[in-house]
Amino acid sequence: MARVSAEQLGNEPIGKLLIKQAVPASIGILVMSLNVLVDSIFVGNWIGSIAIAAINVVLPVSFFIGALGMAIGVGGASIISRALGANNTNKALKTFGNQITLTLLVTTIMVALGLYFVDSLIPAFGGKGAIFEPAKIYYVIVLFGVPFLALCMMGNTVIRAEGKPKFAMIAMIIPSVGNLVMDYLFIYVFDWGMAGAAWATTIGYVLCFAYVLYFFLSKYSELKLNRTHLGLDIPILKEIGSLGFVTLARQAVISLIYLLMNNILFTLGGEASIAVYAIIARMLMFALFPVFGVTQGFLPIAGFNYGAKKYQRVRESINTAIFYAAVLATVVFMGLMIFPLEIASLFLSQNPNLSEHELAVNAYVLEHTPSAMRMVFAATPIIALQLIGAAYFQAIGKAVPALLLTLTRQGFFFIPLILILPPYLGEVGVWIAFPIADVLATIVTGYFLRKEVRTKLLAAKEP
Repeated sequence: MARVSAEQLGNEPIGKLLIKQAVPASIGILVMSLNVLVDSIFVGNWIGSIAIAAINVVLPVSFFIGALGMAIGVGGASIISRALGANNTNKALKTFGNQITLTLLVTTIMVALGLYFVDSLIPAFGGKGAIFEPAKIYYVIVLFGVPFLALCMMGNTVIRAEGKPKFAMIAMIIPSVGNLVMDYLFIYVFDWGMAGAAWATTIGYVLCFAYVLYFFLSKYSELKLNRTHLGLDIPILKEIGSLGFVTLARQAVISLIYLLMNNILFTLGGEASIAVYAIIARMLMFALFPVFGVTQGFLPIAGFNYGAKKYQRVRESINTAIFYAAVLATVVFMGLMIFPLEIASLFLSQNPNLSEHELAVNAYVLEHTPSAMRMVFAATPIIALQLIGAAYFQAIGKAVPALLLTLTRQGFFFIPLILILPPYLGEVGVWIAFPIADVLATIVTGYFLRKEVRTKLLAAKEP
């Protein structure tokens, strides 16, 4: 496998470099998204639509704990990219060691709390009625694998910060493929139901961790740690925390949105409405994979060149990333507008022996999902500016604007909208809150990104 040195981030043409960084990231995100998508299709076809709703209830809790690892990873990766750009290898090593120690401490505590409060958390996130029991089965098993997920997510961002996107891609592919194989065995062959789906997911996390560990112990990684690097360093922890808090806050808001959406939709339409949202939530993860891939590829390029004070390259990376992401987002938008019914049908069981309740849920999902999906993704072509703009501030280590812009769409606009609109518009109010929030957040991000480029990057002198 061809290796990409960190120095290439500051020398290769931006367009070529962004493709080199973004394509593996996009493939990795695609495979992970396909994993969630196909996993949901398997569960829907082999267990039932109520099972899809049950997983949708559990995901925000387990993903939030896993996102602690990503937050620590992204915060540290920003430091590592800039440290490598400034030839400060010791700081890069110390940062990585602190990431490992902090991830282990935090996720272990969170898992213990998650297990202790299991019977309170599941209903709070919408796991009521027929959803509660399958959600609890899935939740308890998956939670034991979440520390491995956190370490994988942390390690993956560091691998990318080293300029090794292909290795990061493989790390994302392994748990996805493993999960799908285990899904077939545990659900279809062994008929373990929700427990089978949960064990398949957990084993996928463990496989990913094994590969990430292999990478950092191998010759491919430039970050070779010793015990002294694992000791917690307060200044580095503060910097990791301030930058990683952006990612953590975003995931916390996402978890809060799941909580609100599941409860609001349960009130409006019961388990069937949550099943509609579960399908749309999977598409939100899956359909935008190329845009997220460009964003992930952009981060180390912007961070390295900012650290090296190559401001013209930073400006070029911003413009190129926005262009690539906007084109890809438009292609995604067209597919979702044309084929929403076909997409919804993939998730539903064709078993003629379904219960009357399951048949009623399926009919509701087929009737309501296409229009809901079109509303949710109506503003997709413009989101590139918002994602790249927020990512830029995170890449250069400006935690406060990165945090505020990251929270703009989902926290400042979307949450108020889903609290205000549904009492007047019902479920339509829930779905139109998505594009309204997208438009408002893009306007705000565009204003601050333009101001930053004009006052900082254009005015700054390069060495």
